[in-house]
Formats: sequence, structure tokens, C-alpha cells
Amino acid sequence: MRDLPTPTIDFSLLSLPRGSLHRQDVPRVGLVSDAQPRHKGGLSVSWAQHADEVSEAQRLRYRVFGQEMGARLDTRVPGHDIDLFDNYCEHLLVRDTASSEVIGTYRVLTPAQAKRVGCTYSDTEFDLTRLRCLRERMVELGRSCVHPDHRHGGVIMALWGALGEFMQRNQLDTMIGCASIPMLHNGVVSGDVAASIWRQVQGTHLAPIDVQVRPRLPLPVEQLDGTLQVEPPALIKGYLRLGAKVLGAPAWDPDFNTADLPMLMRLADLPVRYRKHLLGC
Repeated sequence: MRDLPTPTIDFSLLSLPRGSLHRQDVPRVGLVSDAQPRHKGGLSVSWAQHADEVSEAQRLRYRVFGQEMGARLDTRVPGHDIDLFDNYCEHLLVRDTASSEVIGTYRVLTPAQAKRVGCTYSDTEFDLTRLRCLRERMVELGRSCVHPDHRHGGVIMALWGALGEFMQRNQLDTMIGCASIPMLHNGVVSGDVAASIWRQVQGTHLAPIDVQVRPRLPLPVEQLDGTLQVEPPALIKGYLRLGAKVLGAPAWDPDFNTADLPMLMRLADLPVRYRKHLLGC
């Protein structure tokens, strides 16, 4: 597998301690103008350049996943969500321009970095054997979250626009990731909501058999009530509108208290109405 041509941002360094990405004393190379912050509608979108910026994303993730969702986070730094993949990922940030606070984030694992770390995060939850022919041009999106005071379409569209540009600049065409469904519903921990959402998307957005995957720890959907009339989380609905496919049944993530749907999106499948905004064409 070859590395990306002319990287737009410095890729993560293998020798750094866990939880830090870019040393401030390391010269930045390979930057181009569109790696700089972009401003629109009170939002600023940029890629993290230093460890302190990655820490801002990790603090937002802790607030959303740890405090709001009740995830059990194995972290060495209090108030931060950190795992071993962070050192290998590029971190996309959306800031409120008025306060400069990070209010939205994604992390992106490129094919070259997935090779260096040995796998993707999704590999830990699913058997991705059938995706092996896609890996050379496939990135993994993960740890997507938005500050609770800013959950409107503008933040997500800003993130997606920057991701689309990143994919095109680096000649990548496929995105995968785990889309989470909270197990807490009406104050009760239950898998019925996830089972019901799986039943819905199974009938309308299931990927072809040649790219379907299997969960390593399956949610026991056959033992759950899959007949509830519930809406999928906003992020999953957004992915489906963009042409994403569900790769199979959900995995159960007991640490994050979620059921995770494996999803795949190809740039070629983007509906026409979204192509101009996300890809500029």
C-alpha cells in the first residue's frame, strides 16, 4: 500500500507519547492553502496542527461521550477521551468564531496510517474482510461529536465539506465508520431502539452482500423488540441522505453504551444535490 501523494497536512508521528499528535518543534511541511481555517456563518473549520488542538477535540469528546452519554472511557488524562488511534489520526475541528471554542470534531484515519497502526477502529468491532479491496483508497471517520449547544445542521455540513475536500485532494474515494445508536431510551437502557432502527435500514439501505461485514460482539437483535416507531439519530439520517450504505447488523459497544452500525459511503454515490456543496462540482 502506498502513502498519500503530497500530504495536505503533516501525518501523525509514531514516536510521540500516547494522546499527542504533532510536536510544536517539528517543522510543518506539505501544507496547502485550503488546510488553513475556513470561515463561514460564524464557524471556523480547520485541521489540528498541534497537540493542544488535539486536546481540545479530546475534551469535547469527553464531554459528549463520557459526561452526556455515560461512556466508560479508559483515559490517562482526566477530562479527555483518548485512545491508541488518536496518535495516527488527523483531527478536524469546527470552532465558534465568537468564542474560538471547539464545538465539533471528527477524526480521520488514512490508509497509510491504518497500515501503520495495524487496523482501523472499525476492525475492532467488525470483521472487515470483505472490504480488503477498498482499503487502499478508504478512510475511516470516527469520534464524531458536536457540542450540545450547537447541534444544528451548519456544524455537520461544515465538517462534511472539509472532509469532502480532504478526500478529493488525497485521491481517496471511500469512507467507513461506526455510527452509534444510544442504548439509553426514555431513561431505560435497552437495545429495542437499535433493533428497530436496524430493521428499518436493513430494508432500505443495506449494502450488497459482497461488502457486508459481521459484528464481533453482535447486538442480540433477535431477542429485542424491533417494532418501535423511532427515528434514527440525526447523524445516521444524514449519512443515508448522502448515499451511505449500512454494511450489516449492529455491534454492541458496552463501554460506550451504544449499538454501532457499520456504514460505508463512496463519493461516487453522493446525490447530485450535495455534490456541489461537499465536492465543489
